[in-house]
Amino acid sequence: MFQRTHAASRAAAHPPRPAQVAAAPRSLVWLATVAALTGALLTPLLQAPARWLADGLHTLTQGHVQLTNARGTVWSGQAQLLLTGGPGSQDRAALPGTVRWRLAPTWRNAQASDDRNDSRAQLSGPALSLRIHADCCTPTGLQLWLQPGWQRLHLAVDNHASEWPADWLTGLGTPWNTLQLQARLHLSTPGLTLHITPKGVQGQGSATLDALEAASRLSTLRPMGSYRLVWQAADNAPLSLQTLQGALQLQGSGQWIAGRLRFEGQAEASPGREEALANLMNILGRRQGPRTLIKIG
Repeated sequence: MFQRTHAASRAAAHPPRPAQVAAAPRSLVWLATVAALTGALLTPLLQAPARWLADGLHTLTQGHVQLTNARGTVWSGQAQLLLTGGPGSQDRAALPGTVRWRLAPTWRNAQASDDRNDSRAQLSGPALSLRIHADCCTPTGLQLWLQPGWQRLHLAVDNHASEWPADWLTGLGTPWNTLQLQARLHLSTPGLTLHITPKGVQGQGSATLDALEAASRLSTLRPMGSYRLVWQAADNAPLSLQTLQGALQLQGSGQWIAGRLRFEGQAEASPGREEALANLMNILGRRQGPRTLIKIG
């Protein structure tokens, strides 16, 4: 009883100053103002429409890759994925079904690894996680990690396998609309990390594209064969083409130099298949006896 009376008497003897009484409300007002401003700034970003992503992809690829009927937001949405021949072209082809994506900020921890194909060991720190699902082609989804910076972009692709329709490439126009390629395109990335700057692309890992049981409207031979294209994430991004099996023998190699592809190879028909493959070989490049020389860039 005495302690309560004594405390009350001390409070009465030393009442709070007016500045102290006002400090608490002012702090609350300041916090509420900061929260409101933060919300006002973040809300448009969090609700950014999916068409912003579609516009950015259109600009980046000069119209060759497009997202149409985009719904949702930049962070979570879906659309149809189109390949086109670019400005002024009437060629276009849509990937069957829809493509869905989810983009989110995350933190990547550095992981020690002896495997140079393990992309997880190559990126650490703040990043964007991008997961893509295509109804037709990616049963387990495609996981990418993006680390943007000043005049640079770090991109990592986790271990991935998917299968895509070759006739989708007709949307790109010449020469794909002439070849009318039919095949199962099997894409695999056992681990791929890219460091993209204005000077070029460097990185680690590889990507392999297998064209299985390929056929073309320019040849009566079905299938013509199966082929493998391997791209290495190294200086000048070398790539190689080889024949896995088939009557049409293809081989070659190339590099990306100053942002442009330079490729040289050759095509040759197996004995007895020359007539069935003649039209196609005339389109692929310059004939030199029984071979066709292929040159790009």
